[in-house]
Amino acid sequence: MNELEKYYCKFNEDKRLLSRHGQVEFAVTNKYIDEIINGRKKLNIIDIGAGTGRYSVRLAEMGHNVTAVELVKKNVSQIKLKSELVKAEQGNALCLKEKDNSFDIALLFGPVYHLFSHEDKLKAINEAKRVVKTGGHIFVMYLMNEYAVITYAFKEGNLQKVISENKLNENFECQTNIEDLYSYVRCEEIDRLALDAGLERQKIVAVDGATDYIRPTLNKLSDEDFETFIKYQMSIAERPELLGASSHVMDILKK
Repeated sequence: MNELEKYYCKFNEDKRLLSRHGQVEFAVTNKYIDEIINGRKKLNIIDIGAGTGRYSVRLAEMGHNVTAVELVKKNVSQIKLKSELVKAEQGNALCLKEKDNSFDIALLFGPVYHLFSHEDKLKAINEAKRVVKTGGHIFVMYLMNEYAVITYAFKEGNLQKVISENKLNENFECQTNIEDLYSYVRCEEIDRLALDAGLERQKIVAVDGATDYIRPTLNKLSDEDFETFIKYQMSIAERPELLGASSHVMDILKK
């Protein structure tokens, strides 16, 4: 078991997505998935890096044929316990077992967070592209550089630590590696990956915008005001000025 698997054996992804900041991300992401589905029935969908299956289970319960591919064995077991409708299997985003042109939609929400070279990120995207039919869609989620710098380096008081460890270059780009578990990008890298993969962008959205910066504020909102905040985030998610500073950005691509 590698360090990533050990980390996710302890990390509670369900708890994160059920928190208020996680609910915003989940709701906005589903809005865009549903737009692409557009009322179609029984689509073949692959969720690559499915975690504990929050997206997979929802889509299966909507009547779609869902394959969940997940690196961590414990998470695969959790998906199977949650729903018999999902075909859950252990696998690696860099080398999928599935056949070419098998799916209408691919979700690639976790793997790119943990790949550190442009080549490996592109390989994961190209594997998703391979298994998706021509005309199908690929959703790729990224963690953003500025969120990491603002939150971890400045807000949490780790600036001198990351400088001394050469985790920031002179342009304030995160220089993380496999020991750090997470990889962070800027918009220009997202653009380059889409271009190199030969995929057509449909939309690029800041699924949570400033949400992660204001967690305490969200937790204090009334239920009514919180629902309004979700509507607000949905209404501004495509605004380009939000992309770079959002914690998560989702690229919606067409093969």
